Amino acid sequence: MERRTANAGAAADPPDFQLSAEITATLRTQLPHIAEQTVAAVIAKVPSYADAWSGPMEEAIRDAVQLALGGFLTLAGSSGGADPGTPAAPATEAAYALGQGEARGGRSMDALLAAYRIGARVAWRDMAQTSVAAGLSAEQIGAFSELVFAYIDELSAASAAGHTDELETTGQVRRRHLDRLAQALLSGAPADAVVAAAERADWTPPASLTAILLPENHVRAVLHKVDTGSLQPTEDVPGLDAVEGYRLLLVAESTPHTASAHRRLTTLLVGHDAVVGPARPWLDVATSYRRALALLIARTRTAGAPAGLDTDDHLVEILLAADPDALRDLRARLLLPLTDLRPSATLKLTETLRSWLLHQGRRDDVAADLFIHAQTVRYRMGQLREVYGSRLHDPSFVLEATIALATLDPRRP
Repeated sequence: MERRTANAGAAADPPDFQLSAEITATLRTQLPHIAEQTVAAVIAKVPSYADAWSGPMEEAIRDAVQLALGGFLTLAGSSGGADPGTPAAPATEAAYALGQGEARGGRSMDALLAAYRIGARVAWRDMAQTSVAAGLSAEQIGAFSELVFAYIDELSAASAAGHTDELETTGQVRRRHLDRLAQALLSGAPADAVVAAAERADWTPPASLTAILLPENHVRAVLHKVDTGSLQPTEDVPGLDAVEGYRLLLVAESTPHTASAHRRLTTLLVGHDAVVGPARPWLDVATSYRRALALLIARTRTAGAPAGLDTDDHLVEILLAADPDALRDLRARLLLPLTDLRPSATLKLTETLRSWLLHQGRRDDVAADLFIHAQTVRYRMGQLREVYGSRLHDPSFVLEATIALATLDPRRP
């Protein structure tokens, strides 16, 4: 990532001012004392640093403060035209690294910026006393103070840049690791490789994962409702290109999955046109994804985009859609004896045979299903017996015919 610059917030056109060599030398002798006073004031007035800056860390921060102040004095006493409002490279680098450290520690910039403000006041108080004693005029003291606070502003901006860059870099790296983890889960990688991917991503495995497929424009809304440990694969998901406009979420559950938890999840997804796979142990979530994808593809082929489906309620449909070519061949073989009839007769007998199988031969139920008279059912079944004969009572034929016609809508082309 390109590193941010820290100059955007600097004070414009710092005053033309240069410390004399004598005053600069005097101030340098005071730096250890000023640094000690500055660190003590920050620890006392910024509660979050009371423990963080104790022991060896306090000594390191005191040295960093001396480095920053020493860099300022070098610039302020320079006769080479350097801008004392712009910190020297070591001080800037140190401030940038300090911001990075705050981000790595999970802290915001609030405490560090407060420390800069307090440190600037304390450092300026001590330097001003020395400068007044050395005979600087009020006008010179005013110009000197502007330089001090312009310098602190630059250091603050460098720390803010380091903080922002670290957050962005860390976030991008972790997102890449999470993507690779999702790829490993979905591709059937060995368990030890998946566990290693989870560790690299700093991701705590949940009790279970559930694959959910939903339209792209619903992803953000659903993410706000589910466990923060849920995964959102952003790279190519195997097989998902078969359905346009859908994205995958792997929803985490921190407790063992139960029927009530599944109901809560499906209720949460009402209105999001989601296809919900079964909950699985996190290492086995690929099976949940394959099942959800199979149902989504089956429904998209036969009825357009689904309006919300739970795979647990459509297991037979998923099984029948597992090999569409085999199902079509089975259906064609079953209906071959009817192909010599008129198309209208083939349609009527096909829908009658299907209903007869599904209603186990109950004539009144078949009639109600097809909105025809029971005598019409009797007549059509007579025709079917002429075609199929005793096979209508053969268990193997009944099984094959039921499978072949279960998902068929005879009136759809």
